[in-house]
Amino acid sequence: MLRIVLYQPEIPPNTGNIIRLCANTGCSLHLIEPLGFDLDDRKMRRAGLDYREYTRVQLYPDLEAFLQQNDRPRLYGASSRATRAYQQVDYRAGDALLFGPETRGLPAPLIEQLGDQGTMRIPMLPTSRSLNLSNAVAIVAYEALRQLGFPGLA
Repeated sequence: MLRIVLYQPEIPPNTGNIIRLCANTGCSLHLIEPLGFDLDDRKMRRAGLDYREYTRVQLYPDLEAFLQQNDRPRLYGASSRATRAYQQVDYRAGDALLFGPETRGLPAPLIEQLGDQGTMRIPMLPTSRSLNLSNAVAIVAYEALRQLGFPGLA
């Protein structure tokens, strides 16, 4: 299945919403430290409802640890600075979809490292800065799942 990777997430309700998304789609959730909240944060638990028990959530000290512990999956970073739209990516089972922190996005050196083939963007109005993190994750995850034929989903 797909791996959702949140790089240094800051806002607990967004992560809670993404936990709920993962519980309903079979995606696994991977969190790269530091987090801007405690995993037991009340706001995150409220947004995730009781879905935490149905979602595989793993915590890593850095992105390199995630890559090493997951056999270096194909990694696609979401960025408003990317040139390729998210629906133009040819997704495969096991891919990792990487999203940056809410207030600043993925760091420029990481985007450069991923390159044009490893980054994607969600089309928006030219005057727009960004979408809500949990909305962006849902948009990209469902496109990837659509391409894969919604495996295991009814």
